[in-house]
Amino acid sequence: MLAVFDKSVAKSPDELNVGDQPQAVSALKNGFLANHFASVHPGSVTINLGSSGFMAYSREKQNPLFPRLFAVLDEIFCVFQGHIENIAVLKQQYGLNKTADEGIIVIEAYRTLRDRGPYPADQVVRDIQGKFAFVLYDSSLKSTFIASDADGSVPFFWGTDADGHTVFADDEEIVNKGCGRSSAPFPKGCFFTSSGGLRSFEYPQNELKAVRRVDSSGQACGATFCVDKETKKKSTGMKKVDSAANWSANY
Repeated sequence: MLAVFDKSVAKSPDELNVGDQPQAVSALKNGFLANHFASVHPGSVTINLGSSGFMAYSREKQNPLFPRLFAVLDEIFCVFQGHIENIAVLKQQYGLNKTADEGIIVIEAYRTLRDRGPYPADQVVRDIQGKFAFVLYDSSLKSTFIASDADGSVPFFWGTDADGHTVFADDEEIVNKGCGRSSAPFPKGCFFTSSGGLRSFEYPQNELKAVRRVDSSGQACGATFCVDKETKKKSTGMKKVDSAANWSANY
């Protein structure tokens, strides 16, 4: 799976960007990374999100333990990889029918959070038990909701391209193609939103700290992030908002 979002929609942490480097390109310009993904994954599907970017997925060359799914509902798009272990519980919790798959569950969890949920966002992600990574985009709000499970079971990477746009993929080579060394594994046990940035759903009361990486040649790479157990922050729960409000600005 692959998603590239314009920097106005999803701005990655500054520590992920190592600065000017010849390896980074503009992932969105002339469809560069979308075309590269299609060449690597013939038969893949690309969803054009207009000025916000694009999402793409393929069911070819996938790990049978971590299948890829795509779902769309009410202009909310979700690419999901992996599986949810407590799927029956979540279907009941969100009032879904028996045929609902993981992608639909994530969309419904997001919609509940956005429209009427009094729960903090970290609790919504923490309730999803299993091995997964997902990328969700809400076109009505131009908002993203992205997460990886607590163990980082599914390979998942992100990076910043030459124009500051953010790239997410399950293939490290794809991310490196667009971002060069301004890339890293997506932090396990964390979620990212357009206005809330990167946060831990395992330790929502704690700040995250960046840990710089170097490659085999000693050159700096995009930072990884881990929970700073010494630094606490105030917890701000999700406020109930009407459908016209930007829910993501409230946490």
